[in-house]
Amino acid sequence: MIATSPTRSDMKRQQILDAAMTLFCVQGFTQTSMIEVAKHADVSKQTVYAHFGSKDELFVAAIAAKCAMHQISDSLLSDVHQVEKCIQGFSQAFAGMIITPEAIAVFKACVAQSDSHPEVSALFYDAGPKHVVGLLSQYLQQVKALGYYDFGDCHHAAVRLCLMLFGEQKMQMELGLAISDTAEQRQCYVSQTAQMFLRAYRVN
Repeated sequence: MIATSPTRSDMKRQQILDAAMTLFCVQGFTQTSMIEVAKHADVSKQTVYAHFGSKDELFVAAIAAKCAMHQISDSLLSDVHQVEKCIQGFSQAFAGMIITPEAIAVFKACVAQSDSHPEVSALFYDAGPKHVVGLLSQYLQQVKALGYYDFGDCHHAAVRLCLMLFGEQKMQMELGLAISDTAEQRQCYVSQTAQMFLRAYRVN
């Protein structure tokens, strides 16, 4: 399949998303205006609104783009006959995404403003955590139907795996502490967590 070059519109959309994520991370959702996004993206305000009808829509799209950048999509969880490979792939991708500076910054900003702007936290939750858990839950449901694994409530099982993948490093980063694990140790932790998760639900 021949890859097509991005159009001018595609490139402007990406410029807007990049600028928006940078601003959301640095100053938070409420302090970021569409005019500022346009200025940082080097496009007009009209262009921003042409691609994203509102700041809420732009915020959700920026979170979704972050997930896509780390290949967290239904294509990552598509082969029900290669369960270990898919779960390992998802685990490494998800664990890598949640410890990026952008992910930590947006999460901390949402928590800091959760009392005064709970709607921002809801937007983040729906576009990020809820979306990812939904993708994983659907995959676990499909795998469960084959009879080799019994995940029980697949939503709860998906939440369980995601929370286990947080690990110590995410907690340290959220608190602004020095990171104790090396990249190799983090990768090993994630791999072992995925293995433990599947062993727990395998049907003997």
